[in-house]
Amino acid sequence: MSTEPHTPTPTTTHDAWGAGDPHLRITGGGDRLVYHLRDDVVRIGSAAGNELVLPGADPVHATITHDERDEYVLTLHGPGETNAASLDASGERAQILRTGASFTVGEWELVFGREESADHGRPYGGRQGGELSDQDLQPPRPDYAEDAAAPRTDTDAAADDPTTANASGQGGSAEGAERSSTTRRLAGDKQGATAPDEDGSSDEPWS
Repeated sequence: MSTEPHTPTPTTTHDAWGAGDPHLRITGGGDRLVYHLRDDVVRIGSAAGNELVLPGADPVHATITHDERDEYVLTLHGPGETNAASLDASGERAQILRTGASFTVGEWELVFGREESADHGRPYGGRQGGELSDQDLQPPRPDYAEDAAAPRTDTDAAADDPTTANASGQGGSAEGAERSSTTRRLAGDKQGATAPDEDGSSDEPWS
């Protein structure tokens, strides 16, 4: 066994723009589903034109914005609980979403998640502490300005979608066959959108 002192190597959570499969795990009324955050602005509420339609909520109950720092920022317009919000300039509650951040919209509870490689708030693989005391400061955040300004294409969305292939490399998701009628109801109200079919196939950001 080596007796040489261990020198930690700095790691980083700064991944590519929009990487890490940012998503919301949603529960309510006995339903459980996952919504993948693919748009730079996601409106959440009961209005049919929203990116995420949740029955029983205010028409636009909350908004999640993907900002120029590659952060996902929640603004809660309607009533609800959240674990880390502060008032923004307009007096509404807002927070940068970190993995595990939760908030409620009507009867629905939503929990944000993003892979450790891309969640800027989780240094060193998500382990709490250690920065400066045990490991050197990680490299600075990249400049995402060009990526933020570039239009997102359907090809980008497909490449980022972890549900496009299963463990065998074949198309489709193992969860796709378990879609409930309520899941179809949630997505089906969205203008120009279709919920997952019975075989699990869909163009919508539901897993």
